[in-house]
Amino acid sequence: MVGNLLLRGMFAGLIAGILVFAFAHTFGEPLVDAAIAFEEASAQAAGQAAEPEIVSRATQAGLGLFTGVMAYSVAVGGLFALAFAFVHGRFSALSARGTSAAIAIAAFVAIVLVPGIKYPANPPAVGSPDTINVRTELFFLMIVVSVAALIAAVALARRLCERFGLWNGAIIAGLAYLVFIGVVLYLLPPINEVPENFSAMVLWRFRTTSLGMHAILWATLGLAFGVLAERRLALKGGLRPAFR
Repeated sequence: MVGNLLLRGMFAGLIAGILVFAFAHTFGEPLVDAAIAFEEASAQAAGQAAEPEIVSRATQAGLGLFTGVMAYSVAVGGLFALAFAFVHGRFSALSARGTSAAIAIAAFVAIVLVPGIKYPANPPAVGSPDTINVRTELFFLMIVVSVAALIAAVALARRLCERFGLWNGAIIAGLAYLVFIGVVLYLLPPINEVPENFSAMVLWRFRTTSLGMHAILWATLGLAFGVLAERRLALKGGLRPAFR
């Protein structure tokens, strides 16, 4: 059963990857081209030699983007299915579609939205090569802390619900998560390496497009996998026997 769900998760990831690629290629790549043009103009003005193009932009925006997006989406789809197999029927009475949607929303908030508030996505020409390691470490630290805090909030909500009821327990746990994340966002060092003359519109559109890509990924996984899992579980009569 779990293996079958895993395949369905990867298939849902495949569907999501196609949609994300179409969105990124249409709306994201023109912004990348604009950022690269700014970077090249700045280098030329500073008298720096142009860097050799190892991989053409056409390949990067086409085959390279497609390969990267599809590999990522299929892998995330598989992990999504494993999370569903662990959660469904154990932590709530939600249906397969409800559980899938809840996992997708929680993942989007913890993995994308919260880290993006502190360290949003940046296009080429934004960020110093000397700080790339530090920026990467801080970003992944933010993801780990956010996911861990969300898991702790869910565990807290389960305990509080027994004492204060479903809604009150969920609200208290949610507020605790927001307060903790707010403290973490305040304590972690800010990173602002946007050049003064970089287009604010390009930066804003790039960040919103990046957020849109993730929204499409998680929304598609939540909806498509929910349908696929519900049909499979209806045939087998549930998931719990697969873990006994």
